[in-house]
Amino acid sequence: MSQPKTSASIFNVAVLVAALGYFVDIYDLLLFGIIRIPSLRDLGLTEEQILTDGEGILTWQMWGLLIGGIVWGVMGDKKGRLSVLFGSIILYSLANIANGFVQTVEQYKWIRFIAGIGLAGELGAGITLVSELTAKEKRGIATSLVAGIGLTGAVVAFIMKENFSWRTCYFIGGGLGLLLLVLRISVFESGMFHKAKEMNVERGNLLMFFNNADRFRRYITGVLIGLPTWFVIGVLVTFSSEFGKHMGITEKIDPGKAIMFAYAAISLGDIAIGFVSQWMRSRKKALYLFYSITALFMLLYFTVQWNGSAMQMYWICAGLGFGTGFWAIFVTMGAEQFGTNIRATAATTIPNMVRGMLAIFILPLFQGLRNVTDYYTGGWIAAIIIMAIGTAAIILTKETFGKDLNYVEK
Repeated sequence: MSQPKTSASIFNVAVLVAALGYFVDIYDLLLFGIIRIPSLRDLGLTEEQILTDGEGILTWQMWGLLIGGIVWGVMGDKKGRLSVLFGSIILYSLANIANGFVQTVEQYKWIRFIAGIGLAGELGAGITLVSELTAKEKRGIATSLVAGIGLTGAVVAFIMKENFSWRTCYFIGGGLGLLLLVLRISVFESGMFHKAKEMNVERGNLLMFFNNADRFRRYITGVLIGLPTWFVIGVLVTFSSEFGKHMGITEKIDPGKAIMFAYAAISLGDIAIGFVSQWMRSRKKALYLFYSITALFMLLYFTVQWNGSAMQMYWICAGLGFGTGFWAIFVTMGAEQFGTNIRATAATTIPNMVRGMLAIFILPLFQGLRNVTDYYTGGWIAAIIIMAIGTAAIILTKETFGKDLNYVEK
């Protein structure tokens, strides 16, 4: 059967399926953060345990994402992009259904870990497939649409939380994933992958990112650019209730609502940055602009909220979300940095390395700083460090706008 050529249109079946897949992925990925407090309270935990065990469960999920990113990335280059799109959604859908039956924190940790492994494959495989099936001039807009539509999954997760029990919310997420499998039957494999498969080149070799200095630099900077996104979501937004208490906000802050505000804005930011990048004809210039927006709202987060209100916190979280709405461009750059034979590995492992960095680096950094200072001070110092690292990574990254992807790494 002949393979489809690169599409000049940004609207094709691959974009639709990838966007809907990422929608379900984000619903399931953010659901724990949204229902963390009611679900753990229902399991009988104290307020202190809700904080400590909540961080622990989130850490387990992030470790799953880190490991899953490697597994699915390698599979995407060895077996094809579609193998990941089918395998990952089956795993995380079944895991989320199982999550609705948990009775202990230990069970919760293990199932979020398994779900994390499954969730790791969705975005990278989808972005890789869309990047290879869309004309290079429209690539940034197409991948931004995937992320922009997909990120609204967090909004739907909050709406479900407001209307259903936390267990039912997990059942809904798992059911949505299984339903999406039917749509995936209509998607073709990437022609670039088939071409690379016929060539005598290594595919999906993770070591290739580390056995060449230039590739290693491209890979590490690709990971570091994404750090602010998960510092914002994993620390500032997820623990907005705790930060609010330390800043004298007496109103109750709902972290689920903060996540909903942030992701609604991230969705808008991800769509906007695709068009901004297209207008500027530069990925890097667009990143600098959105980094600046993120830095501005970080400044507001730590300065104007003393004795403020819950609604003020939600709107600042929305501003932070819009600023960190560079996720699609960041992952697209990860795909554009590497040849077809390791592209899926790059595009899948890079975002999941960033997610995993929440467990490996971001949370430990914040926890260490707050232990030697205080909760509030540890937060703003960590913010400065994270933004400095990310900015340095952008400086060291090559421009990839309009780059031809039909090549392999040797």
